[in-house]
Amino acid sequence: MNAAEVEDDSLYPIAVLLDELRADDVNFRLNAIRRLSTIALALGVQRTRDELIPFLDESIDDEDEVLLALAEELGNFVEYVGGKEYGHVILNPLENLAAVEETLVREKAVESLTKIAEVLSQKQIEEYYIPLLKRLSAGDWFTSRTSACGLFAAGYQTATPATQDELRNSFKQLTQDDTPMVRRAAASNLGKFAKKIPKEVVIVDIIPLFNKLAQDEQDSVRLLTVEDLVAIAEVLTKEESKTYLLQTLRSMVSDKSWRVRYMIAENFVKIAEAVGEEVTRDDLVLAFVHLLKDNEAEVRTAASGQVPGFAKYVDKQLILSHILPCVKDLVTDTSQHVRASLATKISGLAPILGKEATTEHLLPLFLQLLKDEFPDVRLNIISKLDEVNKVIGIDLLSQNLLPAIVELAEDKQWRVRLAIIDYIPLLARQLGVDFFDERLGNHCMSWLGDPVYSIREAATVNLRKLTETFGVEWAKNTIIPKVLAMGNHPNYLYRMTTIFAITTMAPAVTPEVIRDHILPTVNNLVSDPIPNIRFNVAKSYEVLIPVLRQSPETVPLLDTQVKPALNKLREDPDADVKYFAEKALLAGG
Repeated sequence: MNAAEVEDDSLYPIAVLLDELRADDVNFRLNAIRRLSTIALALGVQRTRDELIPFLDESIDDEDEVLLALAEELGNFVEYVGGKEYGHVILNPLENLAAVEETLVREKAVESLTKIAEVLSQKQIEEYYIPLLKRLSAGDWFTSRTSACGLFAAGYQTATPATQDELRNSFKQLTQDDTPMVRRAAASNLGKFAKKIPKEVVIVDIIPLFNKLAQDEQDSVRLLTVEDLVAIAEVLTKEESKTYLLQTLRSMVSDKSWRVRYMIAENFVKIAEAVGEEVTRDDLVLAFVHLLKDNEAEVRTAASGQVPGFAKYVDKQLILSHILPCVKDLVTDTSQHVRASLATKISGLAPILGKEATTEHLLPLFLQLLKDEFPDVRLNIISKLDEVNKVIGIDLLSQNLLPAIVELAEDKQWRVRLAIIDYIPLLARQLGVDFFDERLGNHCMSWLGDPVYSIREAATVNLRKLTETFGVEWAKNTIIPKVLAMGNHPNYLYRMTTIFAITTMAPAVTPEVIRDHILPTVNNLVSDPIPNIRFNVAKSYEVLIPVLRQSPETVPLLDTQVKPALNKLREDPDADVKYFAEKALLAGG
């Protein structure tokens, strides 16, 4: 938007804005805040700097929702005050917002201050931003000191060397603050700060702060240093990471607080990537095993999700000798959440181990997980079997796991049945038509009568995909007769499923198949006593029409069969049937 677009608001009186922002209704004030950019354009950059910004600076006593919107708007306000040259004028109201009690408002204010600091010149940083940062850092109330922790990284590189020294000392004071909330904020931002600082300074000044925070008496502080470790390791060389960080990492792995160990487990692949393969191979394998065997289920859950990612950084022999024994124990873990997490990731080991080791070591574990009593475990392992198939091939997969998969096709949990349906087209493509017809064909038809609608719907999509895989001739001889036979079933749900299946499969078959097999059944259901079936028949015609148009031999059927049927439905007493019949007729032209 520009000034030309702000029609009659070019003389927008500041008094009107005052009234809007002082209205009793919170929503009214909120809308006014969200219109600040429009109002600023109307006022012009001079009045925005001289009147609007000072007014906003004095309007901090408001509902948190309004303050949050204001903090967000001000982060995008540089152009409205005259560009980068005047960007510093926005700092004052944001400084006030960064000290309020509500955390979300402070976080948004810090985000906006950071955004503005990135466009300020060195002079503006030194004259306006650094004093603001010092005031927040020395604030009496912890909220301002907490916000200050998030502002050091943004202005550091632009500042003069002397100021940079002051900023590091100021940040050091915040890491030693008496209030745990401030130390938590310092720990949250230490990694970001480290990435703005030259490596030699990180080693001298930042790593001692990291080590101190990593030993803080509050576990809520210590757990936040895990991401700092990753960030600092990315600044250092692999050898320097080993020298300066490894001892602290070992302490974290055996920390007395499970929450710290959980954070280490959750980030273990990132840590391995940051420190490099040599350190990982020599020093982290046993640490990872320690986490996989942790007493707390939450830690084992996080660690089990890291198994394939971590395995990429160690050789095959270490996986087989150290990690796989832990994985075997996790397959029978007492916590269903651990087993579910493992089931999601364990297939990722197959490409790393290769065909022979996967067949020998992993397949028995997959089979065990497929028989787990907890449905999410079975669901997770099914959804990832294609990764295993790529490594060992369908023959071995079918021999070892197909019986369990067939059993799951009748699982009492509908989500498990749904996962099997989603996997069937891939499995069918790999197995071939003969094997499929013999072992899985009947299941595909039985799903059409499932009591759960989502299963019936997925089953119709599955039939279309199978038709695309095995061809129209196969569908015509194998599944279409069975689908059409359901059209005469006394239970209306079966007749409804027939219509759904026909509608879904139609684009995958030929006009001749529709003419000879499908259209007679659809025509017959035009007179069905159930209105829901009749309007779905109308919807089905809409899908059949484009397919019938593809062949000169079937085009005449549009006038002789389809349109008369739709005209009949258009006279139906049910409003929905009429609507869909009209819609299909319009589509038919």
